[in-house]
Amino acid sequence: MPELRRDALSGEVVLVAPGRAARPHTSAAREAGADSTADCPFCPGSEDQTPPELARTGGGEPNRPGWRVRAFANLYPFVGEGPGATGAHEVVVLSPDHDRDLARLEDDAAVEAFTMLRERSRVHTAAGHAYVQVAVNEGREAGASLAHPHAQVVAIDFVPPAVEAALTRFSAADADLVVEDHARAAAADSVVLTRSAAVAWCGAASSVPFEVRVAALGAGPRFGAATDDELAGVALAVRDGLRRVGTVLAGPAYNVVVHDAPTPVETRFHWWVRLIPRVVVPAGFELGTGVLVEPVEPRQAAAQLRAAG
Repeated sequence: MPELRRDALSGEVVLVAPGRAARPHTSAAREAGADSTADCPFCPGSEDQTPPELARTGGGEPNRPGWRVRAFANLYPFVGEGPGATGAHEVVVLSPDHDRDLARLEDDAAVEAFTMLRERSRVHTAAGHAYVQVAVNEGREAGASLAHPHAQVVAIDFVPPAVEAALTRFSAADADLVVEDHARAAAADSVVLTRSAAVAWCGAASSVPFEVRVAALGAGPRFGAATDDELAGVALAVRDGLRRVGTVLAGPAYNVVVHDAPTPVETRFHWWVRLIPRVVVPAGFELGTGVLVEPVEPRQAAAQLRAAG
């Protein structure tokens, strides 16, 4: 039976309607990108095809092979110096391996990739930008134009409406919304996994099938201020969550979105990460009403993801 749910954490209104999809996990695997290792500008040996490095981990000279994680300015930024659109737009290549996405990284590599993302966030916060968005788009359906796994770090000089709305929800709440959302998931048997200092769960009002939420419970408002233990736990929980989603859904495209506070934050907030498999497309009802239709009961999704481990 369909049920209307309002998500205190995300602010979304969702109709959970399990009858809409008898087999939601039958989507095809994500389509490979158009590039190959022969012409990929993100592969080792092609460093001259990108802007100069801003940061790297690993050996070797700057702008030469030997790196493990590499950051540089985006060649096609959507912010820069235009009126109202000042900021910075960077790419962080997560691994030298063209075919090893975030879900396939080893423990040390996953933590190293997240550490670079944290450091780039810190740089832009220190530069005085109002907000820094960190995200991974994997697969063409998720918005990636190149197949080599990479993240985007975008610093902007205004606080986005969705972030302002999130701050309002946190400020009005009597308790930490992330901790509360996890507690509801635990009571509903919707926790997917625990990894070190972090947990992953399916929210009761998830917006898409098999959406997973990850957080280090008790963390502060800023991703850039995460401790090493918090960061490592989240990195591994995100990696493991993506692996399980990939097993259940046959390797879909996905987005990983860090929900962060602006600089500075003047109210209560708790940074968290959202894993969004791209297995459904908003249709006319969703576009016209803003109400999302979730064809998979999150408790059932969590059970399948736990079993996939």
